[in-house]
Amino acid sequence: MRDLLEKIFVGPCIGPNPCAPGNIWPAPEDAGKQLRSAAVLVPLIDRVDGMTVLLTQRTDTMSDHAGQIAFPGGRVEPGEETPEETALRETEEEVGLSKTTIEVLGRMNARDTGTGYRVMPVVGLVQPPMTLAPDPSEVAKIFEVPMNFVIDPENHRLETRDERGKSREYYVMPYNDHYIWGLTARILVELGKMVRNA
Repeated sequence: MRDLLEKIFVGPCIGPNPCAPGNIWPAPEDAGKQLRSAAVLVPLIDRVDGMTVLLTQRTDTMSDHAGQIAFPGGRVEPGEETPEETALRETEEEVGLSKTTIEVLGRMNARDTGTGYRVMPVVGLVQPPMTLAPDPSEVAKIFEVPMNFVIDPENHRLETRDERGKSREYYVMPYNDHYIWGLTARILVELGKMVRNA
């Protein structure tokens, strides 16, 4: 799996289309609408018995996306010039995973959210053993999902939800007792497609 991922992310680079306007980071002002720039780390844990993806469950007290399943990450801070800097800093703050233990492979396509963010996913490889120290104010739980589960399209489901009178379709990826949906599920579905098509 590691060899396949290194083939996909020859770089670091953005795949599959680095020239797409949506992949500009930080997000430019677009028709008077300013998206806030953010980055997440997609941590791939290279375990002997199979690669996994590390995810967090946010605490119920968070002001945004409380209780949801998420990648470690957050908004850009002054002085950060790349999404890698933002993703690695946020990962260390949220789950205690030092940037010195993460091998950055590359970027995926940026995603704009309904809450006004442009989020750049940064894919990183982590070789166990690793030390985690979750921030109790942000992270209620840390867990891992097998990469084979993520790759299998049978585990990707579309659901519909009504929001403000409009019907919206979104991906979900239930895993054990975890309901993975929204941006996190979209990123995982894209990652699965990238691996299957490599």
